[in-house]
Amino acid sequence: MKSFPPSLQDHLDSSTTTIAWCWRLTRGDGAVFGFTDHDQVLIFDGSTFEPGSGFTASELRSGSDLSVDAQEAEGVLTSTIITETDILDGYWDNASVEIWRVNWADTDQRVLLRRGAIGQIRRGRPHFVAEMRSLAHVLGQTVGRTFQAGCDAALGDPRCAVDLNDPAFTASGTVVALSGDRGFAVSGLSGFTEGWFALGTLHWLSGANTGRWAEVLSHAISGADVKITLLEAPVRPVEVGSAFDIFAGCDKHFATCQSKFANAVNFRGFPHIPGQDTIIRYAARGDANAGDVL
Repeated sequence: MKSFPPSLQDHLDSSTTTIAWCWRLTRGDGAVFGFTDHDQVLIFDGSTFEPGSGFTASELRSGSDLSVDAQEAEGVLTSTIITETDILDGYWDNASVEIWRVNWADTDQRVLLRRGAIGQIRRGRPHFVAEMRSLAHVLGQTVGRTFQAGCDAALGDPRCAVDLNDPAFTASGTVVALSGDRGFAVSGLSGFTEGWFALGTLHWLSGANTGRWAEVLSHAISGADVKITLLEAPVRPVEVGSAFDIFAGCDKHFATCQSKFANAVNFRGFPHIPGQDTIIRYAARGDANAGDVL
C-alpha cells in the first residue's frame, strides 16, 4: 500500500485541495522532460514540469494481480516538446515514466505513485496517444534460453562471436533507384552472391533516415542489377543517393552457421532435437521403430 507523506495526507484530508498530476519522462538518449496538467509551471526534484505542452492523461487501470497497469497519455503534435519527428525517429520508445501526485501550491507535498515505461504509440494527424505501462510489463519478457532447433543468438553478439566487420560479411552501398516504399536497386554489392544479405541489417549513413537501422528481407540479383528489399518501410521515404552499410544475414540454421560463417562451434541451437514428425509417429511393422538412431 502506498503511504503518503504526513503533510500531503493532511492536505488531502482537508476540505479543499490543490492537487495536480505530474509526469517525468526520461528518453533513451538521456533527455528528461516534465509535464503537468496544472496551468502553471511546477518545479521540484530537479525538474521543470511544463503546462500547455499538449499532454493529458486518461484514468489509470490497475489490478491486484500481476497484469500490467496501464494508462494512456494524449498529446498534440504541434507541441514544441513532443514533435512528430521525434516520435517517428523512436526517441520516445520505451522511455521511462514517473507519475507524481503533487500539491501545486506547495510542491514539497508530493508522492511518487508509480514508475513505468512508454509502450505503444499511436499517431493521428493532429495528435498522438502513448501507452504508459507499469514495471510489471518487464515480467512478460522472455528470459533465458529456448530449447529449439534454431539458434537463439543474435548474429554478431558475444554468444555468436561472428565479426560482422569482416569484409566478407559487410559492404557499403548506395541507392540508385526505387521500387516501392521498401525496395530499391543499389550499387556497391556486386561482389556478393544472391541472398548473402537476406535477413541481415542495414545502417543508413545519409539521406532522410540517417542513423537508423533496418532489417533486410531479401537480396536479389537480376543480371547486373542488385535489389534490396527491407522487412518494413523506413520511417521516412528512401531517397536515391542515400548511402548505407549492410551486414550479412543468418537464418539461424545449423547448416548456414557452418557453411556461411564457419561458426558451428558457437551455434546456440539444438539442431538434433526431434521434430513433430517424431512425436506423432506410431508403432508399425518393419524397421521404422526399431530404436535405431534417427
